[in-house]
Formats: sequence, structure tokens, C-alpha cells
Amino acid sequence: MPVCFDQLMEYALAVLLVLALTLLAAQSTGPGRRDATALRLAEIERRLDLVMRHLGVVDEGPALPGVREHLLRGEKIKAIRAYRAATGADLRTAKEAVEAMAGGR
Repeated sequence: MPVCFDQLMEYALAVLLVLALTLLAAQSTGPGRRDATALRLAEIERRLDLVMRHLGVVDEGPALPGVREHLLRGEKIKAIRAYRAATGADLRTAKEAVEAMAGGR
């Protein structure tokens, strides 16, 4: 039983409509949920910081092989590269973290 062109076009249109609605639904719930999660995480981090300060706990930070050594030798770019390798962070995050570490030496 051959499929005529009109039936094929109707089928393709239906599939595209379902895909478009699925994408719209995914987009409408995505950013708001991420924003709420980011706000909640920031509040948890703030509270944890308050508790740590109250208890006098000093966080040395994660063990980052090579980062501190490169900083001690004044090799900031190598320290950033080592930080990214150890954490998987993007360039901007690694740069900010290494600069913060360099300021705290």
C-alpha cells in the first residue's frame, strides 16, 4: 500500500509539532528551576560559612596538586592550568580561584 505525499507531509508536520511542543515545555521549566536551585545553593553555602566561622573552622581548600607550588614560584598561568586539570573548572573560574589563592598566601 503506497503512502501518498499528503499523508507523509501530515506525518512530518505532526512529528515537528510534537518536537516543538516538547522543546517549549523543556525551556519553560529549565531556567526558573536552575535559578531557584542556584539561590538555594547560595543560601546553603552562606549558612555553612556562618557555622564554620562560629566554630572557628578554617577550610584549607581542596588538595590541588601543583597549584600552590606554581604560585610559590610565581607561575600563575601554570597554576591556573593545574587548577583546571585538578577540578575541571572553566578558565574564568580557575583564574578567579588561583588569584584568590595567591592573595591568601
